[in-house]
Amino acid sequence: MNEMYNVSTSPHMLCNRSTKTIMRDVVIGLLPATFFGIYNFGIRALVIILACVASAVLSEYLFQKGMHKKITVGDYSAIITGLLLALNLPVSLPIWMAVLGSVFAIIVVKQLFGGLGQNFMNPALGARCFLVISFAGRMTSFAVEKTGSIINGRMAVDGVSGATPLTALKAGESVDVMKMFIGTTGGTIGETSALAILIGGLYLVIRKVISPKIPCIYIGTVAVFTAIYSACSQNGFDFNFVLAHICGGGLMLGAVFMATDYVTCPITPMGKVVFALLLGIFTSIFRLFGGSAEGVSYAIIFCNLLVPLIEKVTIPTAFGKGGNNNGSR
Repeated sequence: MNEMYNVSTSPHMLCNRSTKTIMRDVVIGLLPATFFGIYNFGIRALVIILACVASAVLSEYLFQKGMHKKITVGDYSAIITGLLLALNLPVSLPIWMAVLGSVFAIIVVKQLFGGLGQNFMNPALGARCFLVISFAGRMTSFAVEKTGSIINGRMAVDGVSGATPLTALKAGESVDVMKMFIGTTGGTIGETSALAILIGGLYLVIRKVISPKIPCIYIGTVAVFTAIYSACSQNGFDFNFVLAHICGGGLMLGAVFMATDYVTCPITPMGKVVFALLLGIFTSIFRLFGGSAEGVSYAIIFCNLLVPLIEKVTIPTAFGKGGNNNGSR
């Protein structure tokens, strides 16, 4: 017999999906936010996106080639890592820092822990936090460099500049929630448009790539937490404040595309609920009581580390285990 067959115990499930098709759907889901980021911030956003994706794919290929491992760049996972990292970066970041972040995400966070399926945290967020720690000033600067053309004797700047809406909100300033929903505000390349992210998330739900459970519970928890905080403040409940926290920052992008990561989120049904609740609580605490206006990245990474414990305490009871012996239910 020349052919070798894999034999495994039941149950068996036939599925026409593969890692490649799932990852390809995620890339498609990210396209609305990507295109809007390029529209919002100009050609430099495209350069950063291409640099991150190219360096992520190249570093994965070179590492696997050098370590004599199977080349997996064709499964789109490296593309997603580079794209997600780029969407989490300010457009003013130097290109070499973006490339360094992609290499860190692929080599340190992903490949050194065994590759796809073995990483203990989301590689893109791990790289973003690495860049924030290493280059805090650059990573928190959202001003667009004035490199546009001269029109009527004045410099025309592509994109938007200035502080992010959450920074303004934390300083007690008012913000335009409609602009935050559409996305014509300051921030990282892919986080500004809640509408574009929701379109991509809806595509993933329709394609059954992700379940809406984690994003809905995560965002809902942030809404409840900020509503309570607003109601207990001196000025009383402010609905605009709650909506701004929902639409602002990386909450939408993190909830839809990073909290739902197959590798780093729980697989048990109750574990997903606990995971999402903790994400919402930690994000709200970091935003409202921390020194920074944002907290999504650190909340997701921290909860990624808690996933083994969450799954341990939320494993469903096996059928027939723990029941009584008299035949009653």
